[in-house]
Amino acid sequence: MSDLPVTSILPDLANALATRGMAVLQAPPGAGKTTVVPLDLLARGLVTGRMIMLEPRRLAARAAAERMAETLGERVGQTVGYRIRGEAKISSATRIEVVTEGILTRMIQSDPELAGTGLVIFDEFHERSLNADLGLALCLEVRGALREDLKLLVMSATLDAAPVAALMGGAPVVTSEGRAFPVDTRWLPRPPDPSMRLEAVVADAVKAALAETEGGMLVFLPGEAEIRRVEAMLAGLPGVAVRPLFGAMDFTAQRAALAPVEGRKVVLATSIAETSLTLPDIRVVVDSGRARRARFDPNSGMSRLVTERVTRAEAEQRRGRAGRVWPGVCYRLWTKGEEGGLAPFPPAEIEVADLAGLALELALWGGADLPFLTPPPAGPLAEARSLLMGLGALDERGHITAHGRTLAGLPLHPRLAHMLAVAGPEAATLAALLAERDPLRGAPPDLTLRMQAVARPGPEADRGVIERIRAEARRLAAAARSIEGAPPRPSLPHEGEGRRAMERGGTADPGASLPPRGGGTERGGDAAGYSLAEMAALAYPDRIGLRRKGEAPRWVLSGGKGAAMAPGLPLSGARLIVATDLGGDARETTIRQAVAISEAEVRRLHGDRIRWVEVCEWSRREGRVLARRQERLGALVLDDRPWDAPPEAVARAALDGVRLLGLPWTPAARRLRARARLARGADWPGVEDADLLASAEDWLLPHLTGIRTEADLRGFDLLPALQAHLGWDRLAEMDRLVPGHFETPLGRKIPIDYEGEVPSIEVRLQEMFGVTVHPAVGQDRMPLRITLLSPAQRPVQVTTDLPRFWATSYADVRKDMRGAYPRHPWPEDPTQAEPTLRAKPRGT
Repeated sequence: MSDLPVTSILPDLANALATRGMAVLQAPPGAGKTTVVPLDLLARGLVTGRMIMLEPRRLAARAAAERMAETLGERVGQTVGYRIRGEAKISSATRIEVVTEGILTRMIQSDPELAGTGLVIFDEFHERSLNADLGLALCLEVRGALREDLKLLVMSATLDAAPVAALMGGAPVVTSEGRAFPVDTRWLPRPPDPSMRLEAVVADAVKAALAETEGGMLVFLPGEAEIRRVEAMLAGLPGVAVRPLFGAMDFTAQRAALAPVEGRKVVLATSIAETSLTLPDIRVVVDSGRARRARFDPNSGMSRLVTERVTRAEAEQRRGRAGRVWPGVCYRLWTKGEEGGLAPFPPAEIEVADLAGLALELALWGGADLPFLTPPPAGPLAEARSLLMGLGALDERGHITAHGRTLAGLPLHPRLAHMLAVAGPEAATLAALLAERDPLRGAPPDLTLRMQAVARPGPEADRGVIERIRAEARRLAAAARSIEGAPPRPSLPHEGEGRRAMERGGTADPGASLPPRGGGTERGGDAAGYSLAEMAALAYPDRIGLRRKGEAPRWVLSGGKGAAMAPGLPLSGARLIVATDLGGDARETTIRQAVAISEAEVRRLHGDRIRWVEVCEWSRREGRVLARRQERLGALVLDDRPWDAPPEAVARAALDGVRLLGLPWTPAARRLRARARLARGADWPGVEDADLLASAEDWLLPHLTGIRTEADLRGFDLLPALQAHLGWDRLAEMDRLVPGHFETPLGRKIPIDYEGEVPSIEVRLQEMFGVTVHPAVGQDRMPLRITLLSPAQRPVQVTTDLPRFWATSYADVRKDMRGAYPRHPWPEDPTQAEPTLRAKPRGT
């Protein structure tokens, strides 16, 4: 151990923890922090009680515990042990316990004091797993409110330590420079042929690297499927042992990837091998440049695995694997020019993952105001809480229920935990199947085929996946039986268990009572259990699908989204389905896995949620008001009948049509609006379309009685409604300031055009004789634009200053017009002449 780089900073780290109680350790991969630091702190006697070290992966947790136990010359389970999902090796003598998979969260929720624990270590925190973020937030709150003596240590390979240290109240940062040998980085000279699959590109690169280099090789691929395909392509290479490495493998197979071999070894790994594992003898890295992450889509309420380009930080981590023990070589399967387009860091899991589990833990704890390094995004968190309310885990105020406390204690997504808690052990196989990857990839999307494959796997089934499903099903069945056999415990108040326990200085009671089988729905004494479809509908109440009209296999889901599948599949004709796996476009997603369900089963299971709803709405498709009485389950319409809606409901639906189609302006209404724009005072309502539509419920709705179709709207006279909206006092004020007509000296009323840039009129020149003040309108007395017409009604002059026209341009107009219109008066001084429309008699 003494030759590992981290040993040089151990005294500083121990001093920081002894004096401040918290610290952040920065140490690059291979520095020895995972296995050296806990043992050193134990040897110094710095920690009273046990240490808990959180690892983001099960393989890393096992490997770290085994390595530390080996260093002590002991078996795992003595001084050093581990506890992961479904497996624990600890004893009363255990002082260092390596945990993962949310184990730390369960420990804190059950015992907020963390009695007997002196130090919590967060290893590989740079991976920013959701469990690590939540665990650190909980520990900080526990330390601040209940356990001032609880020591906290965050260890990271690449993370910027400053924000974490600040979150921890200015904790000291200790840095180990580490040790790394030079790595020769080689890029592709040009992008790969787009027609080649990723696996073929990787296999070719591995063969080339084997010919050019020496030593063990680590190949990074996105997931198991790609690993298996590359493994097949490399099979039979002389003197080369190909070893896959991914999280879902059994531990024996994982050990084989870590163990030395005769000849050369090629390890095909996912991102699991980036930082948290020590692989001996690796001198060459081949990086496919791809990583697989879970992404949550708040529009669809679903998470799905997506394959993305690696970030620069991930690429550097992978590259560093080649230089841990000797100088190495890294082959990057992209061009050097593409490197600048890589994102700098991967997102924190809390930013992109499904937050249903987190929302449940926060409700159980009693609040969401925990000190997170990255706060959970509001949209996905709201979606998660909505789902939990639908499952009965939260009440209408968002507080955890007794059923929710039970779900939090099950090692499953809340959907599947709800199904298992309600349906019992019979749902264990389906829960394990839905939590695992598809054992029948490429098969039709019928869930019954998967259940049959678990029971009797055929040649097309993935045997490794089937075995994992069976093992997990046995474990979940035992968990369900323990729930059924547990004596009822009193439900606690809605306040969070953990936070309330801290306030009263005690420990949390994780027990909870369950709702009746069927989620509270009476099943008529049916003791036969639940069908496959009913169990799926328990887990996915928002994904019960009702087939749309038409030939295409398309469904509307109870949660409101659309879904479709390819035609001609066994389920494509089903009227009702439960979709258990969806992907693709959020507006109309693709059904990748589903099961048919009968209406009787839907009613039996979710009858308490089915409601008769009277709907009167504007149909965009039909361009009219539709009034129906519908029996609904969420967005599903199970029964639909005509409804004689009251006039007010019809008018409201017509108003929605107005909002969709726009206000039905008539010429008279437009003129009134134009006048209102000029006369508008401080207390006048807005008359632009946006203003009028925003307040339409107040002024327009009473006038829409009897409007049912788009044709009715087109024929609707908007003027009376707009006049009523302005009010008679304002109309009178408008008539005074912005009259609808201009009265000439002869008493003739000429309409004022307010639709142009400025108000304007057209009038015969002789009719304006004697006018010495230019007419104006509006609050600001805007001059009218007057188009003066000849006796033949043709424009001869446009003016906004009539006195100036009389004094200047009129003389030229008079000279031109006298010859053309000799029978009409053209006085030298028009300001003193009488207005007239008459012509001189002929011959005079």
